Amino acid sequence: MQYKKLGSTDIDISLLCLGSMTWGTQNTFEEACEQIDYSLDHGVNIIDTAELYPATPPSAKTQGSTEEIIGRWVAQSGKRDNVILASKVAGAGLKWIDGGAPIDGRKIRKSIEGSLKRLQTDYIDLYQLHWPNRGSYHFRQSWSFDPTQQKRSEFIEHVVDTLQTLQALVDEGKVRYIGLSNESCWGTAQFLSIAEQQNLPRVVTVQNEYSLMQRLFDLDFAELAHNEQVGLLAFSPLACGMLTGKYEGDAVPEGSRRSIAKDLTGRYTDKSKPALNRYITLARDHGLEPAHMALAFCMARPFMSSVIFGATSMDQLKLNLGAADVTLSEEVMAGIAEIYRDYPIPM
Repeated sequence: MQYKKLGSTDIDISLLCLGSMTWGTQNTFEEACEQIDYSLDHGVNIIDTAELYPATPPSAKTQGSTEEIIGRWVAQSGKRDNVILASKVAGAGLKWIDGGAPIDGRKIRKSIEGSLKRLQTDYIDLYQLHWPNRGSYHFRQSWSFDPTQQKRSEFIEHVVDTLQTLQALVDEGKVRYIGLSNESCWGTAQFLSIAEQQNLPRVVTVQNEYSLMQRLFDLDFAELAHNEQVGLLAFSPLACGMLTGKYEGDAVPEGSRRSIAKDLTGRYTDKSKPALNRYITLARDHGLEPAHMALAFCMARPFMSSVIFGATSMDQLKLNLGAADVTLSEEVMAGIAEIYRDYPIPM
């Protein structure tokens, strides 16, 4: 396993991060424990979760179950100090979480107390804002994204309030570092600027979608990440399993994400399939598992802090962890570049 710094911190984190959003719906407590123990034995030292998880699908009935599962593992194993826990405060919209309230200082206080209790820990290593109050172009919303309705003054007030609250939580020992998720380059820059101006906690990571099929981070965000030492925590590096090849021929394996959301929230479409097929073919032509090529590509990106993968079976988990030993050849990288030029935004 390779390790990189968590953004600008001195913490070394594994380049593969164990995702947890299926624990509590698609996976039981026992299955989650097996995944955690196996991953830690193979060098993974970070688990990503959120107060709204599980997310396959999200619901009022199951909300918080994932953190509870991790908390039971923490209490049972006694290995809290062996793992970096990353969690998130949910943004506006989900009525069953604090009435769907947007993120502010009060919401953060309430949410983190719930997460700490469920996780059975005194502190969270990386606490992230799950999505911006003002809206986002992520999750296939770029086609209708309209920032002209935003009010800069309101956003700046929100950032100050948020960072001041997080500073208090850092001072209390409940949070070590902070991060963003589903954010834009401009939004991240404002958090960084205000933190510097007012001596408040600095964002160290952004958790955005990134894969061979979704490479928006390669542009302005890559520049910010390099110059500001803000690392990417990439989610959906396998494009919800598309890049493993398991959906070839329009297959819908029992228990898979496509059995829950057939188009994988707008990812699996007639427009994305040609690019997907070429990436899978490229991997196989070079004797690679498609999943290994997809994960190894993400791990090799210079702005990457860690690549978040999930699994619903131990076979999937072991396959994904195998990417840690894969280095892509110049020929494979050239093939990826060619496909990217033909399909820069396939989904």
